[in-house]
Amino acid sequence: MVQETESEWQPQVKAQARQHASTSGGLVISFRATLGFTANGSSDDDRVRDLSIAVSPSHAALILAAQEEGATDSALHDAVAEAIADAYFRQGGGGRASLKVNFTDVQRLDIAF
Repeated sequence: MVQETESEWQPQVKAQARQHASTSGGLVISFRATLGFTANGSSDDDRVRDLSIAVSPSHAALILAAQEEGATDSALHDAVAEAIADAYFRQGGGGRASLKVNFTDVQRLDIAF
């Protein structure tokens, strides 16, 4: 009986969490990786960073859709990197809207709802 209940509930709970993340909740991405962009002496130069960043529901939707569609690791990496770049470096736009951010040498990556 317990297995039947879990097998019925688990997909529903996952679907609800994905829906919430994609529409209003977003995701939290925790990582340790080299992150930054070349800014000649700026604190934004590439360096190892250990961060947790909340990303927008629109980025969450892209990441989750790519995962569901069976995207390659490279495509998922690009989607996560873009979400991190927008949340961490491009917040509020300003002169950084077209900034090319490097996200490499990933040592740890956790994504939470």
